[in-house]
Amino acid sequence: MQVSRRHFIKLAGSGLVVASGLPRLAQAGYPDKPRELAMNNLHTGETLETQYFNGHQYLEAELARLDHICRDFRRNEVHPMDKRLFDNISQIQSMIGTSNEVQIISGYRSPATNEALRSQSNGVAKKSFHMLGQAIDFRVEGVDLKQLRDAAIELKAGGVGYYPGSNFIHIDTGPVRNWA
Repeated sequence: MQVSRRHFIKLAGSGLVVASGLPRLAQAGYPDKPRELAMNNLHTGETLETQYFNGHQYLEAELARLDHICRDFRRNEVHPMDKRLFDNISQIQSMIGTSNEVQIISGYRSPATNEALRSQSNGVAKKSFHMLGQAIDFRVEGVDLKQLRDAAIELKAGGVGYYPGSNFIHIDTGPVRNWA
Protein backbone atom coordinates (compact mmCIF):
# COMPACT_ATOMS: atom_id res chain seq x y z
CA MET A 1 0.00 0.00 0.00
CA GLN A 2 1.39 3.40 -1.03
CA VAL A 3 0.85 6.09 1.59
CA SER A 4 1.48 9.72 0.75
CA ARG A 5 3.63 11.74 3.13
CA ARG A 6 0.63 13.95 3.97
CA HIS A 7 -1.58 10.92 4.72
CA PHE A 8 1.18 9.37 6.85
CA ILE A 9 1.51 12.59 8.89
CA LYS A 10 -2.27 12.66 9.39
CA LEU A 11 -2.26 9.05 10.57
CA ALA A 12 0.73 9.65 12.84
CA GLY A 13 -0.97 12.68 14.36
CA SER A 14 -4.08 10.67 15.05
CA GLY A 15 -2.09 7.94 16.78
CA LEU A 16 -3.02 5.31 14.19
CA VAL A 17 0.57 4.73 13.12
CA VAL A 18 2.63 2.74 15.57
CA ALA A 19 6.31 1.86 15.53
CA SER A 20 5.53 -1.78 14.78
CA GLY A 21 4.06 -0.69 11.47
CA LEU A 22 7.38 0.76 10.40
CA PRO A 23 10.08 -1.40 8.88
CA ARG A 24 12.23 -3.17 11.47
CA LEU A 25 15.27 -1.44 10.02
CA ALA A 26 14.21 2.03 11.07
CA GLN A 27 14.09 0.97 14.71
CA ALA A 28 17.63 -0.43 14.66
CA GLY A 29 19.29 2.98 14.29
CA TYR A 30 21.53 2.17 11.36
CA PRO A 31 19.47 0.72 8.52
CA ASP A 32 20.65 -0.79 5.26
CA LYS A 33 24.02 -1.91 6.60
CA PRO A 34 24.87 -5.58 6.99
CA ARG A 35 25.82 -6.50 10.55
CA GLU A 36 28.59 -8.96 11.17
CA LEU A 37 30.10 -10.38 14.32
CA ALA A 38 33.04 -12.63 15.12
CA MET A 39 32.43 -14.37 18.45
CA ASN A 40 34.29 -16.79 20.71
CA ASN A 41 32.70 -18.59 23.64
CA LEU A 42 35.58 -18.72 26.12
CA HIS A 43 34.06 -21.67 28.01
CA THR A 44 33.49 -23.97 25.04
CA GLY A 45 36.21 -22.75 22.68
CA GLU A 46 33.66 -22.39 19.88
CA THR A 47 34.09 -19.56 17.40
CA LEU A 48 31.63 -18.06 14.98
CA GLU A 49 31.78 -15.49 12.21
CA THR A 50 28.39 -14.40 10.99
CA GLN A 51 26.47 -11.82 9.03
CA TYR A 52 23.20 -12.06 10.96
CA PHE A 53 21.56 -9.05 9.29
CA ASN A 54 22.00 -8.55 5.55
CA GLY A 55 21.04 -4.88 5.39
CA HIS A 56 17.38 -5.68 4.78
CA GLN A 57 16.41 -8.42 7.20
CA TYR A 58 17.60 -10.60 10.05
CA LEU A 59 18.79 -14.02 8.93
CA GLU A 60 17.04 -16.60 11.10
CA ALA A 61 19.63 -19.34 10.50
CA GLU A 62 22.43 -16.99 11.59
CA LEU A 63 20.47 -15.87 14.66
CA ALA A 64 20.09 -19.57 15.54
CA ARG A 65 23.88 -19.97 15.28
CA LEU A 66 24.30 -16.98 17.61
CA ASP A 67 21.76 -18.48 20.03
CA HIS A 68 23.78 -21.70 20.04
CA ILE A 69 27.14 -20.07 20.79
CA CYS A 70 25.48 -18.03 23.58
CA ARG A 71 23.78 -21.09 25.11
CA ASP A 72 23.98 -22.15 28.75
CA PHE A 73 27.08 -24.30 28.29
CA ARG A 74 26.73 -25.80 31.79
CA ARG A 75 23.43 -27.48 30.86
CA ASN A 76 23.83 -27.32 27.07
CA GLU A 77 20.51 -25.45 26.80
CA VAL A 78 19.88 -23.14 23.86
CA HIS A 79 17.42 -20.27 24.26
CA PRO A 80 16.56 -17.49 21.80
CA MET A 81 18.70 -14.43 22.47
CA ASP A 82 17.32 -10.93 22.02
CA LYS A 83 18.71 -9.84 18.64
CA ARG A 84 18.99 -6.29 20.00
CA LEU A 85 21.97 -7.54 22.05
CA PHE A 86 23.80 -8.39 18.85
CA ASP A 87 22.78 -5.07 17.31
CA ASN A 88 24.05 -3.28 20.42
CA ILE A 89 27.39 -5.11 20.31
CA SER A 90 27.68 -4.31 16.61
CA GLN A 91 26.89 -0.65 17.27
CA ILE A 92 29.36 -0.50 20.20
CA GLN A 93 32.06 -1.93 17.95
CA SER A 94 31.20 0.65 15.30
CA MET A 95 31.43 3.47 17.86
CA ILE A 96 34.87 2.24 18.96
CA GLY A 97 36.02 1.51 15.41
CA THR A 98 36.76 -2.20 15.72
CA SER A 99 35.47 -5.49 14.40
CA ASN A 100 37.67 -7.56 16.72
CA GLU A 101 36.41 -10.82 18.15
CA VAL A 102 33.73 -10.65 20.85
CA GLN A 103 34.69 -12.97 23.70
CA ILE A 104 31.59 -14.36 25.41
CA ILE A 105 31.75 -14.92 29.15
CA SER A 106 28.03 -15.62 29.67
CA GLY A 107 24.98 -15.46 27.44
CA TYR A 108 21.81 -17.38 28.20
CA ARG A 109 21.57 -18.94 31.67
CA SER A 110 18.89 -21.43 32.59
CA PRO A 111 17.08 -20.72 35.85
CA ALA A 112 18.89 -23.74 37.41
CA THR A 113 22.31 -22.41 36.38
CA ASN A 114 21.45 -18.90 37.54
CA GLU A 115 20.40 -20.22 40.96
CA ALA A 116 23.59 -22.30 41.27
CA LEU A 117 25.70 -19.23 40.44
CA ARG A 118 23.67 -17.11 42.90
CA SER A 119 24.47 -19.60 45.67
CA GLN A 120 28.20 -19.01 44.99
CA SER A 121 28.17 -15.24 44.50
CA ASN A 122 26.14 -12.25 45.62
CA GLY A 123 26.83 -10.62 42.23
CA VAL A 124 24.24 -12.75 40.41
CA ALA A 125 20.73 -11.27 40.18
CA LYS A 126 17.77 -13.42 41.22
CA LYS A 127 15.75 -12.21 38.22
CA SER A 128 18.69 -12.00 35.82
CA PHE A 129 18.08 -10.88 32.25
CA HIS A 130 20.42 -13.76 31.29
CA MET A 131 17.53 -16.17 32.01
CA LEU A 132 15.43 -14.38 29.37
CA GLY A 133 18.14 -14.33 26.71
CA GLN A 134 18.32 -10.56 27.16
CA ALA A 135 21.86 -10.22 28.59
CA ILE A 136 25.41 -11.03 27.65
CA ASP A 137 28.72 -10.68 29.51
CA PHE A 138 31.62 -10.11 27.15
CA ARG A 139 34.82 -8.31 26.25
CA VAL A 140 36.29 -7.45 22.87
CA GLU A 141 39.76 -8.64 22.02
CA GLY A 142 42.28 -5.79 22.15
CA VAL A 143 39.79 -3.18 23.38
CA ASP A 144 40.19 -1.44 26.73
CA LEU A 145 37.33 -2.53 29.00
CA LYS A 146 36.66 1.05 30.16
CA GLN A 147 36.31 2.18 26.53
CA LEU A 148 33.88 -0.66 25.91
CA ARG A 149 31.84 0.26 28.98
CA ASP A 150 31.76 3.96 28.05
CA ALA A 151 30.51 3.17 24.53
CA ALA A 152 27.81 0.86 25.94
CA ILE A 153 26.64 3.55 28.37
CA GLU A 154 26.62 6.16 25.60
CA LEU A 155 24.41 3.88 23.51
CA LYS A 156 21.66 4.07 26.18
CA ALA A 157 20.16 0.77 25.01
CA GLY A 158 19.76 -1.03 28.35
CA GLY A 159 21.75 -2.04 31.40
CA VAL A 160 25.55 -1.85 31.52
CA GLY A 161 27.60 -3.52 34.24
CA TYR A 162 31.34 -2.97 34.57
CA TYR A 163 33.44 -5.78 36.04
CA PRO A 164 37.12 -4.83 35.62
CA GLY A 165 38.24 -7.40 38.22
CA SER A 166 36.75 -10.17 36.07
CA ASN A 167 37.60 -8.42 32.78
CA PHE A 168 34.14 -8.14 31.20
CA ILE A 169 31.15 -5.88 30.80
CA HIS A 170 27.51 -6.89 30.99
CA ILE A 171 24.89 -5.47 28.67
CA ASP A 172 21.19 -6.23 28.65
CA THR A 173 18.08 -5.00 26.90
CA GLY A 174 16.29 -4.06 30.11
CA PRO A 175 15.87 -0.52 31.46
CA VAL A 176 18.72 1.95 30.91
CA ARG A 177 20.99 1.89 33.97
CA ASN A 178 24.61 1.18 34.81
CA TRP A 179 26.65 -0.10 37.73
CA ALA A 180 30.17 -1.15 38.67
